[in-house]
Amino acid sequence: MMDLIQAIIMGIVEGLTEFLPVSSTGHLILTGDLLGFEGDRAKTFEVVIQFGAVLAVLVLYRHRFAKLLNFNMKKGSGLNALHVILAMLPACVLAVALRHVIKDYLFGSSTVLFALIAGGILMIIADRKKTVVSAEELDDITYKQAFLIGCFQVLSLWPGFSRSGSTISGGMLVGTSQKAAAEFTFIVSVPIMAGASSVDLLGSREFLTMHDLPLFLVGLIAAFVVGMIAVVTFINMMKKLRLSYFAYYRFALAIVFYFLLF
Repeated sequence: MMDLIQAIIMGIVEGLTEFLPVSSTGHLILTGDLLGFEGDRAKTFEVVIQFGAVLAVLVLYRHRFAKLLNFNMKKGSGLNALHVILAMLPACVLAVALRHVIKDYLFGSSTVLFALIAGGILMIIADRKKTVVSAEELDDITYKQAFLIGCFQVLSLWPGFSRSGSTISGGMLVGTSQKAAAEFTFIVSVPIMAGASSVDLLGSREFLTMHDLPLFLVGLIAAFVVGMIAVVTFINMMKKLRLSYFAYYRFALAIVFYFLLF
């Protein structure tokens, strides 16, 4: 029963934080430390529940993804598959090249706390810099902006920095609105998360057992349900809240967990 409660808690944390600019990986690492839910089994569980968050975005943006599959790349056609490919490219290349370095040196509570602070500083800079907005809506984003946002996404390879935090900040710095940057982040996150999680899952398949099936399913469902609610809520929040507010939350979280864990 305790395992299932931990699965629900971790699933809720994943669903709530995956698409917010607060770092889901950082929250999962810190929450796992507090719950004592660690080791190879816990890491495999974290990979599985990410699929719940991916599924939430696929369901909510199913019409947008169907449009991407047409591969219509004519000028003025709006967001298309090439935008997504350009945004994925930098992080994918570096993730493959530095995979072992990232796993060996950056997955720890202390490095996550530093990343929470560094990511928060970037978000404040993006929020306060007076950049001319040339892409108010998702379909206004250019190929150049998509690639530059992808370059900022490289920062999310540091656990705790946050994929959405780095890409939304990057989008705002290169001329997209906060809302357009957030929606673009959701779209791009699906193939990246699905690909990265699949690779990690293949590497951890020895830890997948029928005995743990209820644990993994409960966590996945919790992440899916909470993820759907979080995405809809976040998009509405982006119309009203400044990005800096999330940065202040990150600073507070880093301070709280520093005293809890060290």
